[in-house]
Amino acid sequence: MIKILVISLLIFSIGLIMTMSGRGGGNFYVPLLVIAGLGMHQASAMGQFILTIAALTGLVVFNKKKMVDWKLALVIDPPTDIMAFAGGYYSSCLSGSTLKIILSLFLVLAGISMLIKVKEHPIKTDKRFGYWHRKFGDEEYTVNLWYTIPITAAAGLVAGAVGISCGSFKIPLMVLLCGVPMHIAVGTSSAMIAATAIMGFIGHAMRGHFDPEFAIPLAVAAILAGILGGKLAIKTNPQYLKMVFAVTTFIAAVFMITNTLLTK
Repeated sequence: MIKILVISLLIFSIGLIMTMSGRGGGNFYVPLLVIAGLGMHQASAMGQFILTIAALTGLVVFNKKKMVDWKLALVIDPPTDIMAFAGGYYSSCLSGSTLKIILSLFLVLAGISMLIKVKEHPIKTDKRFGYWHRKFGDEEYTVNLWYTIPITAAAGLVAGAVGISCGSFKIPLMVLLCGVPMHIAVGTSSAMIAATAIMGFIGHAMRGHFDPEFAIPLAVAAILAGILGGKLAIKTNPQYLKMVFAVTTFIAAVFMITNTLLTK
């Protein structure tokens, strides 16, 4: 009982910070659950479950403030979701150790992406095929589908397998390649995180990796984190937290690598 309470408090803390920044937090949930004693496949399934709950809760808050570009999400996210389902379903083909290594490498890339200085800048209208000009509220930006679709699809496959959401990659992707303003990227990311996590979770659940009894207290923590994190995100600039996220992501990567070597 004490163990579950401690984990729930940690899930709440992680979910709060991650919802504020438009990221899922699977790169922290999964290592935490591994520390708690779950196998890698079970931790991945539980991580996707928590991601889904927290993202959907935060999404309600972001949507009320008109921070979610639904058309953008509906265009660039389906490839991620389809591949996330495939990653979750076929994750059984890989050993727990292999998944840990993949997650560790993914975490390193996520940490590096957080250290990149992301500037909000306008992208000139391009009428060529594959370049989609968007108007959302008072903002305008051009989405380069030639880069965006393949990158999100590849990231979705890995995310579904290891139990994360790609949030750490989707925001830099939207801002750097699509010119999406940071506040819209944060809100839209929550919608995509929820969809990706659901598909990855279904894939894992179909393989019997999910324990619903253990998930109930964690779901409550995720809901509370999503509500409070969404409200704080409206008042906080996510850029201030990038260095903290980068450092903690690298720490999570080191833990997963160490854990893999020690359990071989």
